[in-house]
Amino acid sequence: MHGRTRLSAAGDTERVATTVHTPPTSHPTRGTVLILASSLCFGVSGPIAKPAMQAGMTAEQVTAARIAIAALVLLIGVGLSQPSALRIRRTQWRLVAGYGLLGVSGIQLCYFFAVSRLPVGIALLLEYLSPVLVALWVRLIRRTVLPQLMWLGTGLAVLGLATMVQVWHGLRLDALGLLAGVAAACCSAAYFLIGERGAHTMNPLGLVTWGMLLGAVAVAVVSPPWRMPFEVFDARAEFGPWQPPVWALLLAVALLATVLAYLSGIAALRHLPPNVASVLALAEPVVATVAAWLLLGETLTPIQLVGAAVLLSGAAIVQRATSRPTTVAEPLPSDPRE
Repeated sequence: MHGRTRLSAAGDTERVATTVHTPPTSHPTRGTVLILASSLCFGVSGPIAKPAMQAGMTAEQVTAARIAIAALVLLIGVGLSQPSALRIRRTQWRLVAGYGLLGVSGIQLCYFFAVSRLPVGIALLLEYLSPVLVALWVRLIRRTVLPQLMWLGTGLAVLGLATMVQVWHGLRLDALGLLAGVAAACCSAAYFLIGERGAHTMNPLGLVTWGMLLGAVAVAVVSPPWRMPFEVFDARAEFGPWQPPVWALLLAVALLATVLAYLSGIAALRHLPPNVASVLALAEPVVATVAAWLLLGETLTPIQLVGAAVLLSGAAIVQRATSRPTTVAEPLPSDPRE
């Protein structure tokens, strides 16, 4: 996988250095740190956003606000610091649209719909089946032979997640809810697969910025801005020992759990294959659970601690498996025009 990336990067350099973004040499350790940082940022989104919901905002409104604020911050920040990153070739817009509509808005909307019809634990487990989908895509579509340790670690990670969210509590089946949960998993898998492609063929800052803007527009269709309860923004929320205004929580979840989360995630995909990154990202529910315990006083049961340990063990096995060689039948084109 890493060898294919380096060959692709070299091929891009040999074509036209001024029009094709050339990624740096792959560093798996750096990628692991970045994807764990991304998971940390994503993981604290729930504990930060929950007080805003308790103050009077719906989950959809919080999501619309965080993505809109993040898109605005990215557009201004990137536009002032590196405007060249915002130049997107016509052939790259399909990639950007997929990242924004699937990897930004699609995950959120499908997950919220699943939660409305299924227990939260079931919905969460369905969404985080994405590592299995990514591994199957890499194996069947790219025809990359993955190490057995990769499959073992992925299975352990999913089993640990199922134990951690205690999916057996309140188990009930709903066809539309299940479809929405599977759709959330597909969108999550697309986030890693499209993100990997974009990280190696275009400027990641441009991909994340334009993707966030498209995602904000898509979410605004479901949660229009004129329905936003702006009067709640100045209300005080209970956040651990503090009582910050709701607008401060929205700003925090936009900057930390959205801007930094997506930027570190796309940076990680320049150094890790998507099947590895998607499993390591399963650290997110562990972070969310621990953060909710520390900040909101939500308790952890012994079975949840066991599940977290199994999940992290599976992720560690996957990370270890990345050092083993893989067999690739067909190389992945480095440029979407190919």
